[in-house]
Amino acid sequence: MVSGTVWAAYMTGISAPAVDFDYPETRVIEAGLGGYTRAERSRLMKQAQELLAHEDAILVAHYYTHPDLQELADSSGGLVADSLEMARFGSTQSARTLVVAGVRFMGETAKILNPEKRILMPSLEAECSLDLGCPIEPFSAFCDEHLDRTVVVYANTSAAVKARADWVVTSSCAVRIISHLMDQEEKILWAPDRHLGHYLQRVTGADMALWQGHCVVHDEFKSRKLGELVSEHPEAAVLVHPESPEDVIDMADVVGSTTALIQACQKLPHPTFIVATDRQIFHKMQQAAPGRNFIEAPTGGEGATCKSCAHCPWMAMNDLTRLIETLETGSNEIHVDEDVRRRALRSTRRMIEFTAH
Repeated sequence: MVSGTVWAAYMTGISAPAVDFDYPETRVIEAGLGGYTRAERSRLMKQAQELLAHEDAILVAHYYTHPDLQELADSSGGLVADSLEMARFGSTQSARTLVVAGVRFMGETAKILNPEKRILMPSLEAECSLDLGCPIEPFSAFCDEHLDRTVVVYANTSAAVKARADWVVTSSCAVRIISHLMDQEEKILWAPDRHLGHYLQRVTGADMALWQGHCVVHDEFKSRKLGELVSEHPEAAVLVHPESPEDVIDMADVVGSTTALIQACQKLPHPTFIVATDRQIFHKMQQAAPGRNFIEAPTGGEGATCKSCAHCPWMAMNDLTRLIETLETGSNEIHVDEDVRRRALRSTRRMIEFTAH
């Protein structure tokens, strides 16, 4: 479990009010969760590969997308990765078009870093609760109230929010960057995920003012039910993404980004892993550690509403059919205002350059 000494770090009481948004109940659909016959899937995969080649396009897919898209990216010279590696990848490719299978902020990040490329997505309606919960107007007002603080935002934010920030981070580099800023004796304004913000405070000891956003997937994991599951599987290691609530993080053997959790299931000797993040990560985990057992961390328990359970409904909007339609029509292209893009590039490039070293 995580050392108790780590959690003794200083925490400031400054926080921003949570921003409500309308959860898109009508979008909680099963798109991208299968439903094809074997012959249909084979035909669609071949058609998608041919369209990618014809359009001089390369597919970048997040670990939380359906295995069909992950396999397509792997087999066609693309990439399956976390947000940081997705951001890095596009700049290294000569392809004229990047197809980003994920959620909208990932497509915007690709455009911020690659303005000369055409950026397409299977669906422009694939949003992120963290992004939606941090609109630029109230966020900018929060920044104006704390002008003495360095503004650090999670990658799960809009281009406009990134443009207001000094730094962008992902979960795979956040601890290193916050620790670096703390060494410079800088006070931090953090947005949008409150759970990740608290985790960073506790690990680094940084003075942080927190925006009160949350991920609709990770916020649903419940410690009481997790404890019961651990009792049923004493041989299991618990892997937790830091967007999860504090009491769930406290039960973890490993806390980390999607990439870190995949690496953990390769390195740890446990035969079973209980995983508190989006269940689509199991595809890469099973490839990385064949023969191991993977169990979803429970979302049941007191206070659980299970709007999303262990899979993001917006990620589920990415499927083969929509990908093919996008490539055939050129629809769902990402555009970012040039002034916003240039300002967002500064904070995003800081992350890329910092992690390169």
